[in-house]
Amino acid sequence: MTLNGWLQFLIFFVVLLVCIRPLGIYMAKVFEGKLSFLRPFENIIYRSCGIHADEEMSWKKYAGAMLLFSFVSLVLTYVIERLQHFLPFNPQHLPGVEAFLAWNTAASFTTNTNWQAYTNDVTMSYFTQMAALAYHNFLSAAIGISVAIALVRGIARRESKTIGNFWVDATRSCLYVLLPLCIVFSLVLVGQGVIQNLHSYTVAQTLEHQTQTIAQGPVASQEAIKELGTNGGGFFSANSAHPFENPTAFTNFLEMFLIFLIGGALTVTLGRMTGSPGHGWAVFACMAVLFAAGFVVCYWAEAQPNPVLHGVDQRASALQAGGNMEGKEVRLGIAQTSIFATVTTDASCGAVDAMHDSFMPLGGMIPLINMMLGEIIFGGVGSGLYGMLIYVVLSVFIAGLMVGRTPEYLGKKIESYDVKMTMLYVLIFPLVILTLTAISVLSKGALSSLNNNGPHGFTEILYAFVSTAANNGSAFAGLNANTHWYNITTGFNMLVGRFLMMIPMLALAGNLARKKSVPPSPGTFPVNTPLFTVLLTSVILIVGALTFFPALTLGPILEHLLLQHGTLFS
Repeated sequence: MTLNGWLQFLIFFVVLLVCIRPLGIYMAKVFEGKLSFLRPFENIIYRSCGIHADEEMSWKKYAGAMLLFSFVSLVLTYVIERLQHFLPFNPQHLPGVEAFLAWNTAASFTTNTNWQAYTNDVTMSYFTQMAALAYHNFLSAAIGISVAIALVRGIARRESKTIGNFWVDATRSCLYVLLPLCIVFSLVLVGQGVIQNLHSYTVAQTLEHQTQTIAQGPVASQEAIKELGTNGGGFFSANSAHPFENPTAFTNFLEMFLIFLIGGALTVTLGRMTGSPGHGWAVFACMAVLFAAGFVVCYWAEAQPNPVLHGVDQRASALQAGGNMEGKEVRLGIAQTSIFATVTTDASCGAVDAMHDSFMPLGGMIPLINMMLGEIIFGGVGSGLYGMLIYVVLSVFIAGLMVGRTPEYLGKKIESYDVKMTMLYVLIFPLVILTLTAISVLSKGALSSLNNNGPHGFTEILYAFVSTAANNGSAFAGLNANTHWYNITTGFNMLVGRFLMMIPMLALAGNLARKKSVPPSPGTFPVNTPLFTVLLTSVILIVGALTFFPALTLGPILEHLLLQHGTLFS
């Protein structure tokens, strides 16, 4: 651990802190309808799609529109994948995608997971990448933002039967937020050396007189939305470790910044739309504390030498002097890699600039914990905010129990229905993860995909189901997930982790919107103070620890203890 590494973290956080406020205020104005400079384009979209922009929706109608749109998008993506050999922009003449893999990929990109159980540059044509996958990068991100805004409206409104219009929210998310930012940052990435073309792959002769095929493609345009929309799916299999996706230290910094930008700004949007800026900053503070704690542990773990290799001989000790560099880019180093790993799993992004499978056990545990908490630490685009607000409601409920009063949240009484929807959201996530993991570790077919035995192999399976349920999409890189079992189960897992958790959250939004406002009383627990930040952080850690600690004990914690005694698993 070096001063340079700590400075990199500090600079990253300061830049993020400076930028989220103006963007958060801008988004609040967008979704409150106070900005109209793109209204002519909005009206064209509404008229061509038959959308009545002035008609608001109940939570049930909002959820129905969201589910219908997502289902149609999933089917369309599946069809494009299967028929890509008949479609244009396929200079490599790649065949149609196999049925189970096509299903898994369609579910993956529809849910903003971008889990990729395939070798990217030899499976998907340019047309599939642009028309199916990049399309979802925008729309799945827009859906996440829209649903988060619907929950914020539910909190802010009084005695209202509606929470907004899904079609309007999704349109404005793309038109006012995602597209303008992506155009700007795509050009910045091109300027830094990220490629952007539709060329056939380049065939080169190496110095050893061998033939090497160098993939090409429209990378920069997809890289920007990949990070900004917290999608994470790489154009190349190496993802952001590939120099065509991430060529410089500046692009590495920029990509991490883009992953957190909208998620961080939405806390400011929350404060502005609810009329309580202090509450937005209290939520931000909780996220910041958890982010910093995750980075510190990950950085510390990766800066330690591998105890099995350290001291074996002079050469091995010299290689371990700077820490664990296995699976990392030498040009980026341990500090930036640790920040990136923490950022991408705090958010539902899944982009990686190193292989998490090669991290030290405790270093690899941090990405797991970040996802197990629901990726609420700045979180995915939209999903992080509404996931955090679920914990806010739970924290307010616990605070009410402590003082013996009906809990209140920003002038709304939290009643039994609200708590039921909150707990339904909280319980669905671990239920599906732990059930599928347990079945897989008892199945010979599932175990045959492992590259490692023992606790590390268990972690590889656990990571796959945590990542897909959390709609993250990163992988431990030691599991062959392109099998019928994993394509089916992870596809199902992604749909449950996205949509089955959105429904109780929207039900909560609808119920909160109908409530009357009550004045603060002596028993009201303020939600804009440092004390609330401490309570919220504690509730998140306690719920996460009680739920997943046994699984972590069987995986990375056990592996760490065994590694200290020189035990390895091949």
